[in-house]
Order: sequence, then C-alpha cells, then structure tokens
Amino acid sequence: MTVHEHEKVSHDELPFVAPCKKLSPWAPFRWMKLGISDLVHAPQQSLAYGLVVALMIGIVCLLAWFRGGQWIMFAMLGGFVFLAPLTCIGLYAISAQLERGQEPSMARSLRAALQRHFGNEMIFALALLVVFLVWARAAVMVTVFFPTDGEATLGELLTYLGFGSMIGAVFAAITFSASAFSLPMIMHRNVDSITAIVTSINAVLRNKRAMVVWLTIVVVSLLIGVLTAFVGLIAIVPVIGYAAWHGYLETIDADQFPRHSVGITATPRREPGAYDDSSSTQ
Repeated sequence: MTVHEHEKVSHDELPFVAPCKKLSPWAPFRWMKLGISDLVHAPQQSLAYGLVVALMIGIVCLLAWFRGGQWIMFAMLGGFVFLAPLTCIGLYAISAQLERGQEPSMARSLRAALQRHFGNEMIFALALLVVFLVWARAAVMVTVFFPTDGEATLGELLTYLGFGSMIGAVFAAITFSASAFSLPMIMHRNVDSITAIVTSINAVLRNKRAMVVWLTIVVVSLLIGVLTAFVGLIAIVPVIGYAAWHGYLETIDADQFPRHSVGITATPRREPGAYDDSSSTQ
C-alpha cells in the first residue's frame, strides 16, 4: 500500500491487529547479528546512548541496594528486563535512520523518543506501570508463605519459592508479551498503543519458541552487563535495542497501517533487508 493510499484509509477501516510471520526459533540470533552491525555503523551514537542507560541502571541498583536491600535491587533488575523497550525507542530511531541511508543523528533520535511519539509512549508506560505495581504488591503478599517460626524446612522453602516463581512468571509473561514488539510498531507506523500491544501479544503467542530464545538472550546479555560492573551494558543495551527493532520488522507485517506524516519513518527504507520480500517498503 502506498503512502497516498494510506492517507485515504480511515482508522475505522484498519485491522485491530497486524498480522505476524512464523519465525524460526533461531531468528533472534539473526536479529543480534543485525544489531551488532548497526552498532558498528553508528558507534558514537550507540555507545553514548548505552552509557546513559548503563548509568541510569547502575544508579537505580545502587540506591536500591543501599536503601532497600539486595532483594529490591534484584526486583529492579528483573523489572528492567521487561521495561527495557521504553529505554530503547531512541535506538530504534538510529536503526531506522541507518536503513534509510541517513547519517544517524542523536538529536533526531531523541526527538523521536521524547516528542513525536510521546503520547502513545506514555499510555504504554502507564499500562506497564500498573502491571509492575500489581506485580510488586503480589511479590510482597507472597512473603506470607515464608516460614518465620524456627528453622525453615526444605519443603517450606520450596513452597515459598514455588509460589513466588509462579506469580512472577505470570506477570513476566504478560509484560514481555505486551512490550516485545509494541514500541517498535508505534515508532514505525501511525498506530495507537492498544493496537500495538495486542499485535505484540498475538505475535509472541504465535512464536513461543522464538520468543523464549529471544528472552533468554536478553536476560543473559543484561546479566553479563551487570556482572561487568555495568560497563558491558554500554555496548549490550544498543545491540539489544537494534536487535529488537530488526525483530519487529521481521515479525510484524504492518503494511496495512499508515506511515507517520513526519519523522524518520515517514519515508520507506532505502534498501529492504534480507528478511523482507522484494516488494516490501517498510
């Protein structure tokens, strides 16, 4: 569909969810390869962005450790794994500029992150915040299963850990499914947050094995970054952000939705990637 045709389509005629492609379980490794390529082509912007995010994560974790204890710090790190897409929208903009043969501009990337899509981003952030707050409350309630009388037996500890893990897994699955592809879609096309979130959940449910591999890569990468005293995050965060963008482009077919009227993604990419059909103008 051309840009002119998109302009004639009213929002009432648009589908409620964008279709998705069936992925190979190993597709996330291809996304990481493309992410590393983007880092190589825009090293200054990428590492500057990664440095800022690494400092933010480090400061939050240190405050949580010294003010609240190690369990709060671990909870903050766990939450970041699933809230990370919010911090990566500027990286999506850098990757989109590279695809269009443009010189990556930090100013344009920040404008895309903080101005052009701010409304939809805030709706998305509020939705995740509600889930995260309920998650935190549920984690506190699980402590009623923690044995406090005498020395805990192995069975009591397993019960406590079992309930905690089960509740955490439910909230983690909800948050990850909603955030995997939604923000890249908001960046890429003129869609509302609900459509983007439903599209993301649908794509995750239809590609469970690939998404498990992708989540494992993200978690392991972030753990490596933390274990290197947050220094590794300077390069890891940009690669993950770029990989998420390429993963979205490979997974979601958003051609039925209109482009943004202004901004980086208002024009098609200069050269389709290896995962696109020859006729694609994403």
